[in-house]
Amino acid sequence: MNIIVLAAQQAQGGGMGMIIMMVALFAIMYFFMIRPQQKKQKEIRKFQNALKEGDKIITNGGIYGTVRRVDLAANIVEVEIARGTVISVDKNYVFADASAQAQK
Repeated sequence: MNIIVLAAQQAQGGGMGMIIMMVALFAIMYFFMIRPQQKKQKEIRKFQNALKEGDKIITNGGIYGTVRRVDLAANIVEVEIARGTVISVDKNYVFADASAQAQK
């Protein structure tokens, strides 16, 4: 009879240890994966909101160009990718400063 009671007590304690391990694993994932990604997204949003004419940028598709016009109402950026060639890109797809990338 005592063996059954001891086995039941050990099983209950093992469940609590498993919960603690799961919480610890989630905390590790948060601080090493989720939080840095959120900080990076915040920096990208800050860059997108500060776009102005003449900035050298890189789009999400890897196109390098220079901002010619920013239309905040339509959320569109006109980018010159070659002399006389201007494309319209959604502002959310501009993600990097080309001049900063060239310095790295």
